[in-house]
Amino acid sequence: MVVYSTEIDLDTEGEIQIFDITLNVRNAIKDSGITKGLVNVFVPGATGAITTLEYEPRLVQDTINMLKKLVPMGIGYQHDYQDDNAHSHLRASLLSPELTIPVIDGAPVLGTWQQVVFLELDTRGRERKIIVTVMGDKK
Repeated sequence: MVVYSTEIDLDTEGEIQIFDITLNVRNAIKDSGITKGLVNVFVPGATGAITTLEYEPRLVQDTINMLKKLVPMGIGYQHDYQDDNAHSHLRASLLSPELTIPVIDGAPVLGTWQQVVFLELDTRGRERKIIVTVMGDKK
């Protein structure tokens, strides 16, 4: 079994941005030379998330609207007395900091309209490093 790791660097602006990182993940798999296994995509930190989504502008906006409705900003969260981003942490906790996808024939197994996305949920921009780890066998 081979293990390959790389990073995706993103500069964000904050407060719910959604980035399509599917091509980055596909390129990491290609660079690894692994044809059968798993790819894990992970963001360190408590205010970012990784998931899949059809990366279509209206659905991206619907996702942003949903997160704002589910976990509104500034409604008296205890953490806001320490920092102003309690809603960011809570939104991230509803999602996940990581995603694992099967790799078959050197590509991630994704549905036709399924993309891998990173969600910036913090109140301010950040320099994010997303870790992509590919594990499996080469030909």
